[in-house]
Amino acid sequence: MRKLVSSGSPLEEPIGFSRACRVGNMISVSGTAPIKNGETTCVGDVYGQTKYCLELSIRAIEEAGGKPTDIIRTRIMLTDISRWEEAAKAHGEQFSEIKPACTFVEVSRFINPDWLVETEIDCVLGQV
Repeated sequence: MRKLVSSGSPLEEPIGFSRACRVGNMISVSGTAPIKNGETTCVGDVYGQTKYCLELSIRAIEEAGGKPTDIIRTRIMLTDISRWEEAAKAHGEQFSEIKPACTFVEVSRFINPDWLVETEIDCVLGQV
């Protein structure tokens, strides 16, 4: 069984991706940018963008049949790694009990220069 979850992004069709993809008991969430109603949200705010990206990802996980406790890995990509603590605060608020494996990395840029962060999440269902 393969279940695809759409974000409604106009980029999904030309790029050929889904917000999340579930196969069996695994869910992977694509790189999630801070886009709300077609616009960048929380411009200049790493904490706000991270929090929003994680919320979007969790909604996709739930739509695919998962729950936050199924999350086993998160990836936080930042354009300025010196601001990692802002992203870590948002991550910690969401995952302090779950404690998935987590990686923070610096990237040179994203598609939109207003995006300071993108997140990715992987899940295995039924682990808790």
